[in-house]
Amino acid sequence: MKIGNIELGEKPLFLAPMEDVTDPSFRFICKEFGADMMYTEFISSDGLIRDAKKSLAKMMTTGDEAPIGIQIYGNIPEAMVDAAVMAEKAAEIVGGHGADLVDINFGCPVNKIARRGAGSGMMREPDKMVEITHMVVDAVKLPVTVKTRLGWDEDSKIIVELAERLQDAGIQALTIHGRTRCQMYTGEADWTLIGKVKENPRMRIPIIGNGDINSPEKADEAFRKYGVDGIMIGRATFGHPWIFREIRHYLDTGEILPPLGVTERVALAKRHLAKSIEVKGERVGVLEMRRHLSCYFKGLPDFKETRMKLVTTNEPEVLFGVLDYVAERWGGAEIPQAQSVYGI
Repeated sequence: MKIGNIELGEKPLFLAPMEDVTDPSFRFICKEFGADMMYTEFISSDGLIRDAKKSLAKMMTTGDEAPIGIQIYGNIPEAMVDAAVMAEKAAEIVGGHGADLVDINFGCPVNKIARRGAGSGMMREPDKMVEITHMVVDAVKLPVTVKTRLGWDEDSKIIVELAERLQDAGIQALTIHGRTRCQMYTGEADWTLIGKVKENPRMRIPIIGNGDINSPEKADEAFRKYGVDGIMIGRATFGHPWIFREIRHYLDTGEILPPLGVTERVALAKRHLAKSIEVKGERVGVLEMRRHLSCYFKGLPDFKETRMKLVTTNEPEVLFGVLDYVAERWGGAEIPQAQSVYGI
């Protein structure tokens, strides 16, 4: 599979952009486990054009993450164009590697974004969505891709026609989350419409499926049954970034890898914590790791008190000591695989 001149190999695995989750330290871990393509957290176009510090910081990437896309969102065409140009010039603006492609977020369902007409709120204005896409494609030299949903609600699943229009606007790949905006993350993702987009003889760009991929078997089914070119994994990576390795192994061999042991998870958590501190400093690095640390050990018995220490300790040295204690206390325990796969 290729996006523009980016070669991703056969059946690539994508890490979905998730606000406050897919920061540089988490991307670092997911890349280690075999994510083929990753994205920044989504970035407000308004924030970029106003030089908001937090928005600019999200554009920082490293060569170790490549290929990587910078994802932007918004509902004002001119702001989206300016933000896309900034994303293309990210290496000049904030340093680092920059972007290998620009991705437009037309899929985020949260109220503060969708109700303002951005993210999946654009599903109610498909003409404007296509207009913005066309303007962004014309403004940058990098490949432009889109991530979106099936429609706004059950009565407006417009993705089959919309996919054609977005392709005609010049995008070079399309990611489809198999839910409507009104579903948020409830119910089951509907992959049948993703399959219909892929089956459409007019479609010539890669189609990436997203939604409920939380096991190697489901990933394999998505490729076999629906014919997608790639799959994107989101919530199932949270507390379980090694899912990329598990899926790749299953696709290559048909075998299920054994669950990651507690000792291995402790080593991973320590590496993740160290990277978070390196990137964001001690205070912020520790605070933003809290959402990850306890999740690495979800399912351990008699873990409540230790989990509280993991999510309340502020001193890095003490926190590393708590992780050492986890290895000593539960090192021989196994965590059932199902316990490590859950949504956020």
